[in-house]
Amino acid sequence: MTDSAQNTQDTFEGGCDCRQVRYRMTSRPLIVHCCHCRWCQRASGAAFALNAMIEADRVELLAGEPVPFMNPSESGKGQKIWRCPNCAIAVWSNYAGGGDAMRFVRVGTLDDPDRLPPDIHIFTASKQPWVQLPPEAVAMPEYYDARQHWSPESLARGALLRANRPPAPAG
Repeated sequence: MTDSAQNTQDTFEGGCDCRQVRYRMTSRPLIVHCCHCRWCQRASGAAFALNAMIEADRVELLAGEPVPFMNPSESGKGQKIWRCPNCAIAVWSNYAGGGDAMRFVRVGTLDDPDRLPPDIHIFTASKQPWVQLPPEAVAMPEYYDARQHWSPESLARGALLRANRPPAPAG
């Protein structure tokens, strides 16, 4: 496979409905979560949220500038949901645990969302009862241990991200 063919396979472009905000993921995500928690159900207005977890420095802004909205979360630390200032479509989130260095890109905003099906279904204990998961799906009633479900490459990338994270402010 040529470098350009490999690069095309590992990049993903997307944006909001009005196309004011456009972005490119420059690699495959660490993992794709299908989250069935009630918080994601409320925030998305749907039965689940489908998020591609990726390092923020692997998401290039191509056009526009999304704006952050602080939303509550079950942890009590909240999440920043980044939305187009024009059409208000959510393009990604930051959770307190990953800070601004990790993005949870909304798979539905990708130009070709079919390329990133879920790797794991999480918080299935609170999924809508009418949602039927495929028999081969990896499903967890709550969250999970990344060491058991991430690929070796994703584990290495995650370790690098944690090693380069600035220390938390004292307080």
